[in-house]
Formats: sequence, structure tokens, C-alpha cells
Amino acid sequence: MADINELISSLTTVPGFEKTTFAEVHRANEQVTSVRLNVYKRNTDDMPVISCVEMFPERQQVPWSEYGYYLPSRPSFTFDPLFHAGCYYVQEASSMFLEQAVKSCLPDHREQPYRVLDLCAAPGGKATHLSALFPAGIVVANETISSRAGILYENAVRWGKENLVVTSNDPSRFKLLEGQFDLVMVDAPCSGSGMIRKDPDVLKEWSLQNVEHCCKRQQRILEDVWPALREGGILIYATCSYSREEDEDIADWIAENLQAESVAVPLQPDWGIVESLSDKHNCKGYRFFPNNLKGEGLYMSCFRKTGVTNERDLPNRRLAFVNKVDLEVISRAVTDPSSLSFIEGKDGYLALSAQHSAFISGLAAVLQVKKAGIHMGRVINKLLIPDHELAVSCIITDDFPKAELGLEKAVGYLQKKDMVIDSSVKGWCLVTYKGFYLGWVKLLPNRVNNYYPLRFRILKAAPPSL
Repeated sequence: MADINELISSLTTVPGFEKTTFAEVHRANEQVTSVRLNVYKRNTDDMPVISCVEMFPERQQVPWSEYGYYLPSRPSFTFDPLFHAGCYYVQEASSMFLEQAVKSCLPDHREQPYRVLDLCAAPGGKATHLSALFPAGIVVANETISSRAGILYENAVRWGKENLVVTSNDPSRFKLLEGQFDLVMVDAPCSGSGMIRKDPDVLKEWSLQNVEHCCKRQQRILEDVWPALREGGILIYATCSYSREEDEDIADWIAENLQAESVAVPLQPDWGIVESLSDKHNCKGYRFFPNNLKGEGLYMSCFRKTGVTNERDLPNRRLAFVNKVDLEVISRAVTDPSSLSFIEGKDGYLALSAQHSAFISGLAAVLQVKKAGIHMGRVINKLLIPDHELAVSCIITDDFPKAELGLEKAVGYLQKKDMVIDSSVKGWCLVTYKGFYLGWVKLLPNRVNNYYPLRFRILKAAPPSL
């Protein structure tokens, strides 16, 4: 096991590294908590979620993110129903710099139907951020490790955007998608030294040998995914490592081996971010040190692909569209059915972005897809049997019956407890907290059936103070 001094000794030549203040901030062990709001979530009064974060009255803006906020302390997110409703994502502040990279590289990102790949996406912070930054686009969030892909799926469901596809594939699989993506995000597996303040156990695994191992893995991943990026497309490379070998040296390797040019991201002086240059090709990179700013260690650099890529056609799979009778039923469940394609899935109907439905279908012929669009549910005898994904989605209509719960009852619902709801309404009903949708119940004459999914339920006992 390494100690902090061994790590510090390895960083003496790293751009922007200041030994004394770096050591001091790690000894102090201050924990920084930040969240990023989901502005696409609306409550029953059609108010943006930003108006419903009064639970964070002393929040402060993350300087490089429009909807990122620091919190004065870490609340119990587990017992906050708004967290389970997908109203915000708990994300490390430095990672939100992705927003500035996107704005610089693709200024029209909100309007154009860009295809985006987040190759190493779990647990979902950057994937959900990209989903918000590309509302007209499609974001493929991939995770190789099956268990981590499950966490990514759960966070994608909570986020609720129809433009997010979750896949689980080795990076080499993306060679079959030649020239299909306008932007590829590679938040590469790394030695993790940038997270040691947040998680001191990282030091147990850190070593110079592990840094070298990670470098080779990063090169393989980048080489595997490079064909999937179109000519002129953007690569954003990031690590949570301080080591030059995983950062500037990899940037040089990209420029030297992958026919790419460095792209600059403008900075504000008061952000405290260090701009670095790689030794061989002067590739610009951006370093985050916790002694300079409120955030953990991060490195990020951006590239434009200059080499020629021949776009490979995706398989032309025929979609099984919803029949007219069922279409009339499920189209009433969403706010803008004209923007969606409704197709048959393995266990009910899916709502996909109409503009990207053919692309998603082609992906499914090549990749292992865990989630695509919004799972609507099934139609039986002209009645919708709704799925949980629809309840917490950003496309759901406000026309369903609703039952507003206080905090204690809302947490009980999220624990999948039996409950009593006083209502004259019978049948399917949305459970809400502060107007935001948590999921479904079915109100029967003598009982309430709680349909909150088992895999999402809160397993911990609620604190007495709730």
C-alpha cells in the first residue's frame, strides 16, 4: 500500500502541482458535496425543478456549470424523495467541466441531432449530463462491467430522458460502428489518485506499476473506439488521475497515433483550473487540484478527428410499431406523441425519439442494449398498464390521477411498504412528492397496491428524525 508521500513524490513535475498546499488540503480532508439539477423534470404545476430545491437554501453555483450547485453539507440523499424522482444527480463538481468542453467544441449542441457516445459511462454522471446538453441528440451510455451497467441503468431511469440509451459492451465492439458518432466521451479507467481525498482507500491500490497498467489500458480503449468517431468529430478524454503518464502523455499518444488535433476550452481566471500543455504536441489539457478549487482531482482534454473515416451503414432492422388501437391508448400518456416513435419491446411498448429511432434499431443489431427510450408499459383491453419508467420520465402527461404524499409517507412508498391513501379515485394513480412523480400505485376498494420496483426500493431503515 502506498502512502500520500509516495504519491506526492511522483507528482513533482506535474503542471500546476503545489506540494505544500496539496498536502494541506488532503490532511484537512474537507468533503465537498455538489449536485446537478435535472431541468427537464417538471412538477404537477409545470414549474422547473430549479424552483423546488429550497431544501438547499445555502447552495452555491459551480462556476463552470449552469445547473451545478455546491451544498454546505451532505444531506441524506437516500431519504430525499426528490433524489429518487430524478430531480437532480449527485455529481462531483470537477466532472461538470464537461459542460464547458461541449460548449466549446460543439456550440450548436442544443439544436443539432448529434450522436454522442459515453464509452465508460457508469455510474452515469457524465451520461446524464450529456443527455441534458444534447436535447435534440441521442446519447449512448456504455458500460463494460455488467454490475456497473446495472447502476447506470437505474440512474438513467431516474433521469427520465428519452434520448438516453444504455448498452453494455467491450470497447472493441464499437469498431463495428465506424463513423457513427459526432462526439465520443472517454472517462477512462485510471489509477484514481484524483479521488483520494474523497476516498482514502484509493491509496491501497495506487502504485507506479498500476499507473503504467492503466496507461496501456487507456491506449487500447481509445484505439478500439476511435473508428466509431466520424471525421471532424470530437473526442473528450478524461481521468480522475493526477499522473502525467495517464494525462498529458496520453494526450500526446492521441495526437501521434490517432490523427487528431487539440481543441482549446476557454477558462475564467477565477475558476482555479490549471491549463497544461503536453510535452511533444502541445495538446491542451485542464487539471483540477482540490487546493485550487472546490472539487476533486480531474484531467480533461479535447480533440478533433482529422483523419478520414468511412461511415459504415448500420443494419437495417425493421421496427415493430404499435398497432393503431394501442397507439391511441399510449399516445395519450405523453405530452408530445408526434416527437416519438412507439415500438414493441420485449416486455411492452417503448417510446423512442422519432428522429433517432432507426439509429437505435441499428445499434440493437450490433450492441447489447440494456435500455432504449422510455418503457411505457403494456396495453390490455384498451387500458394502459403503465411501467415505472413512464412515471419518472420527462415525457409523461399531467393527466393521470395523482396522490400527493408528505415526506414520511413518500419514504415509506419508496421502501415499498404497504400504505393507505385517502382518495375517491380508483385504478392507476401517480404518487407525488412536492408535485414530482415517484411512481405508481393502484387504488382498489379495500387496499393500495404499491408498484414501486423492487430493484429501486430503499433498503435502509428511515432515521427517527424523518
